[in-house]
Amino acid sequence: MKLEVTKEAAAWFKSEMDLQSGDYVQFVVKIYGGIPTPHPSYFLGLSLGKEGTIAIKDEVEGLTFYFDDRDAWFLENYDLAVVLKNNDVDYVFT
Repeated sequence: MKLEVTKEAAAWFKSEMDLQSGDYVQFVVKIYGGIPTPHPSYFLGLSLGKEGTIAIKDEVEGLTFYFDDRDAWFLENYDLAVVLKNNDVDYVFT
């Protein structure tokens, strides 16, 4: 159960989403549509700002990327690497 965001991916978030150091990016579990995942019928979405209790996080380039305690189950059997690939972010579950 690990979340890792590369420096290059964090820089992409800063540029594309106009984020500043100190901002929070929350991964939220969704049932319909979003970032594909290895969980059947579940997807990831993004929310800006800090909400809930942070359970899993990675701080990169001044940004905090995290799952709150309600959605931490999502990574129980997986690690998630957020990387830059072909000038876009890619979500790699292992």
